[in-house]
Amino acid sequence: MSISAAILGCAGVTLSAQEKAFFRSVRPWGFILFGRNVAGGPDQVRALVGALRETVGRADAPVLIDQEGGRVQRLGPPQWRRYPPGRAYGDLAGNDPLLRREITRLGARLIAHDLAALGINVDCVPVLDVPDPSGHEIIGDRAYGRTADEVAVLGRAAAEGLIAGGVLPVIKHIPGHGRARADSHLELPVVDAGVDELDARDFAPFKALSDMPMAMTAHVIYSAVDGKRPATTSRAVMRRVVRGAIGFDGLVMSDDLSMKALSGDFPERARASRAAGCDVVLHCNGGMDEMKQVVAGAGELVGRAARRAQAALARLARVAEPFDAAEGRARFDAAFHGRWAA
Repeated sequence: MSISAAILGCAGVTLSAQEKAFFRSVRPWGFILFGRNVAGGPDQVRALVGALRETVGRADAPVLIDQEGGRVQRLGPPQWRRYPPGRAYGDLAGNDPLLRREITRLGARLIAHDLAALGINVDCVPVLDVPDPSGHEIIGDRAYGRTADEVAVLGRAAAEGLIAGGVLPVIKHIPGHGRARADSHLELPVVDAGVDELDARDFAPFKALSDMPMAMTAHVIYSAVDGKRPATTSRAVMRRVVRGAIGFDGLVMSDDLSMKALSGDFPERARASRAAGCDVVLHCNGGMDEMKQVVAGAGELVGRAARRAQAALARLARVAEPFDAAEGRARFDAAFHGRWAA
């Protein structure tokens, strides 16, 4: 049976009969959860994850979430603990880079422990965007550091912590959102820096983590490469930068197609993303009418895109490393002096 090259959301804490029928019909490659989907606590989330996978008949179907910590954390108190934003790891013990790396990996390992207990197997982390002083605050403290090297080192630590816990990381927002002076949720940002400047700073963390299984695009125009289309729908950016200069050969997923940075109707957005080189497209808000349009434009997951998807999921076959969660939490809380223990 065919699989749609789409990752879709759902409306609430359980699936409606209409959603079940739709997902069984179109068989999206994966799903994504938001705060609206996890309000009922752990048992409810596990049941929803199971119901989503049942509709497509694949026990390993990707179920994604944005669980970065800080401002972007879909699972939170009182059912789940808080985690710090990326910058908090970068600001730890300024003269002890090994400690920063250790605690970043540990934080991600704890998140993976939380997610795996719910059946969630993909986390849209790490953020590899290098912040720029003139950039929009949409990235801000989500970045692990202020330099490309800092972001790359701690981004890898976070990715490795997730993988160790049986959860796939998604590097984002390729090829770099840090210079953008607008929030792509609301409008289309344009970055005018030259290719050499971008290569040395913005692209560098993505190069350093080009071995990761999945990446999410930036809805940003890089005028030095393509002055008309954002990375998500730009064949030039995909070929010359993402697959070329960065050397990423994993699965590329679009950022959310419902963001206002993109133009055109939903079938057009999906078709343009796939034509540019996105292996799968993402739609987050769970609106049925929009999802139907996205699927109509996304097409089937076949060929090289299907092979990349299969290779990404193969990383999940590894057994999670032994982990004492209680000991890990104690170590983590001590590093932050209990600030994120609540």
